[in-house]
Amino acid sequence: MYAIRRTATQRLSALTHSSHFLSTQSRFTTQRSRLASTLAILEQREGGLNSASLGAVTAGAKLGGSIHGFIAGKNVKPIAEEASKVSGLEKIITVENEAYDRGLAENWAPLLVENIKKGGYTHVIVGHSAFGKNLLPRVAALLDVQQISDVMSIEGEDTFVRPIYAGNAILTVQSTDPIKLLTVRQTSFPPAEIADGSATIEEGTDPSAPQPTQWVSENLTKSDRPELATAGKVVSGGRGLKSKEEFDRLMPPLADALGAAIGAMRRCRQWTGKNVAPQLYLCAGISGAIQHLAGMKDSKVIACINKDGDAPIFGVADVGLVGDLFEVVPELTEKLKA
Repeated sequence: MYAIRRTATQRLSALTHSSHFLSTQSRFTTQRSRLASTLAILEQREGGLNSASLGAVTAGAKLGGSIHGFIAGKNVKPIAEEASKVSGLEKIITVENEAYDRGLAENWAPLLVENIKKGGYTHVIVGHSAFGKNLLPRVAALLDVQQISDVMSIEGEDTFVRPIYAGNAILTVQSTDPIKLLTVRQTSFPPAEIADGSATIEEGTDPSAPQPTQWVSENLTKSDRPELATAGKVVSGGRGLKSKEEFDRLMPPLADALGAAIGAMRRCRQWTGKNVAPQLYLCAGISGAIQHLAGMKDSKVIACINKDGDAPIFGVADVGLVGDLFEVVPELTEKLKA
């Protein structure tokens, strides 16, 4: 279980100032920090390590104590060798079994529980990705503990900061569970570096539990554009575009000219609500609702186009242009192409 320590409504200024989070002195002695042990779940697919999942290692470093990585699937030895070079990891635990290759949560949950108990871990961390959000609730149910989702900041071994109400408020919670299960926001914890690490590689325990789910197939839409969650540049459009047809007419050419991924507000195209932290975030026709700002506030440079000079988006933008997007966006696109 976790207990609420404090709730604070976050408004525009709060999104850019960490001072609105709970300010505390360290609650833990060095001795207790040494007792912490973290299992960071590392995602892999098609023989490659998902670098975005290395944010779990960065988050684990905030807790102190040892950090072990966990990888499961088919032919994971080369992936484990790559992960062993990640700074901060002491050990890589691997399970070689094709049943875990696609990350099916129903198959992974008993596997993870078995290895958590065997290792005696106090914390288990995974990225707040589709994989992590699907897996950890099942693990929490099997362990009879409370999962803490979308962690934005770690204040101590038992104290964490996360958004609620679609980012309208920020909550600081304190967990009393013996095992803390966390999904962490990947834009808040950058991937740990693959550098000069020297983690040992150890074989984990495979419970060989019944596999209730089997992978059948997938149909993926392929695009030359970068993936939204990890793109260095993102172009986004909002309700100011008025229709899907206008969105499709104006935004893809602008994105192509910049080599950027495309995003949108939920109300514009029923987007899934991803959090992004690109080097450049360029938006048009977006007023700056609190929910939208919560998903893009970690961008390095924010540029906006809006005809309303008093729109909240200008309060967080590094560069802003007041103008009619139906005139400005095509002109900007042509200049970028040139």
